[in-house]
Parts: sequence; structure tokens; C-alpha cells
Amino acid sequence: MATLYTHQGENVRKTWFLMTGFFVVVIFLGWAVSWYFDNSLILYFFVIFAVVINIVSYWTSDKIVLKMSGAKPVKREEYFDLWNIVENLSITAGLPMPKVYIINDPAPNAFATGRDPEHGVVAVTTGLMKILNKTELEGVIGHELSHIGNRDILISTVVVVLVGFITLLSDFFLRATFWGGGRRNNSDGRVQLFIMIAGIVLAILAPVVATIIRLAVSRKRESLADASGALLTRYPEGLASALEKISEFSGQMKKANHAIAHLYISDPFKNEKQKIGFMHKLFLTHPPIEDRIAALRGMD
Repeated sequence: MATLYTHQGENVRKTWFLMTGFFVVVIFLGWAVSWYFDNSLILYFFVIFAVVINIVSYWTSDKIVLKMSGAKPVKREEYFDLWNIVENLSITAGLPMPKVYIINDPAPNAFATGRDPEHGVVAVTTGLMKILNKTELEGVIGHELSHIGNRDILISTVVVVLVGFITLLSDFFLRATFWGGGRRNNSDGRVQLFIMIAGIVLAILAPVVATIIRLAVSRKRESLADASGALLTRYPEGLASALEKISEFSGQMKKANHAIAHLYISDPFKNEKQKIGFMHKLFLTHPPIEDRIAALRGMD
């Protein structure tokens, strides 16, 4: 019979599989562009540019996220129960105590950020505090601490680097192709034309495929955090019940932003109780909440 440990191991394997696929796409697209323009420096330039830009974003990611979400730091005496839950579960998980933030928003939600456990941040909305009891809140905090302990922020950054790199290469290839350029010394014009058309199609589709893979990684990390968080609290029903209550809220967050939507425990843009088709699932930042609840309760 499947257990939470089974789900955890499965999600780790699937995430690494997706990451490997990303590297294959990057290498192939980078080689194609460099070959077409007969200049390996193009590949080096875009690799360095993408890495530098995303490293800068990585080091300031927590500040950017907190600013975009409108989160404010709180003191222990302001939210005594929340602070104690975060502190106690951090000790249980063997993690440094993360900073605690509150978002003034009636929509129940939460997220974690920070480039590593030493710079971890847990933020919850006032709406979440209002509707959850203690065990449910522990389930949510356990989920968010699992994101920190599992180094999800690091993995998310790597994915962003890869998606950004693919998008930049694709855009450059398309622009340069329409401007003219590329290898001119191929004696077979049909081969040249075929390669150019194939390159254009690849350049158009690659960012779409990369985005789908990025969202798939996000969904797998959410599932892994559900499993890890339930193991941390030793009470899966707490998180399952919290997700049920969260799903019953049909409104959107006041400061919802697509750039950080994947960080929240629940998608801040949609009512997850609606029926979702296969194609729609490909572009979701989170697994359907009913699937997450079923996994937690051992019903899948």
C-alpha cells in the first residue's frame, strides 16, 4: 500500500527526470543556434547572460517576493500561536527558525521563500489565520517548512535559469533568422532550408515546452512538500483539512501576481474546485487540490 514516503520518493524521481529533460533541451537548442550562425561564442554569451541575471535574482529573491506580496514582518507577541507553531516545527525539522510574515488579505494562503534554510521566510495571510484551527495551521506550516528543508527555492531558481536561457536563445534565433545570417557555405540549398525551418519551429516551441516543464516541476515540488509536511507533523489529516477549507474560498488574493503564484500553497488565481481537463492541468502551477487531499488521506 502506498504511503507518504512512497509519494515523496516518487516525486523526487520525477523532478530529477524533468530537470534532466531541461538540460537536454538547453544543450540541443544552444548547439543548434551556435551551429546555424557558425559561432560558438553565441552560446557562451547567452549562458553567461542568463546565469548572471538569475544569480542576481536568486540573491534578492526573498526581498522581491515579500515586496510583491505585501507581506509584513511580525513579532512573537503579535501572533503568539503562529510564532510558536513555526518555532516548534522548525526545531522538529532541524531547521533554523525562519522569519515570520503576515499578509493582510482575506484569501487563505501561505508561502515560503529564502535562498537557503538560513534565510528562510514563512508568510501567511490573515484569512488563513482566521479559518484554520491549530492542527490545520500546523499542517500548512509543516508544508512551508518542507519547501525550505527540501531546498525548493534552489531548484526553482535552476528551473528559472533554464527557462530564461531557452527563451533568450529562441528569441535571438528568430530575430536573427528574419534579419538574415547563418551558414551560407552549404552547397545543398534544400538542406539549408530544412534546417532553417526546423530551427524556427524549435525556437517557437521551445519556450512553450520549457514553460510546461517548469510548471510540472512546480506541481511536483508542491506534492513533495505536502508529503514531507505531513511526515513532519505526523498528522496528514491536519494539512488535508486545511486544503479543504482553503479550496472553499473562491475569491482571489488582492495582490496576486503570476510571477510568484507558484510559491503559494494554493493557486491565488483560480477556484480549484472546478473540473480541470488534461490540457488545462499542463499549465497549472499546483496539482488539483482534490488530488492533493486524496494523496494525503491515502485514497489514491
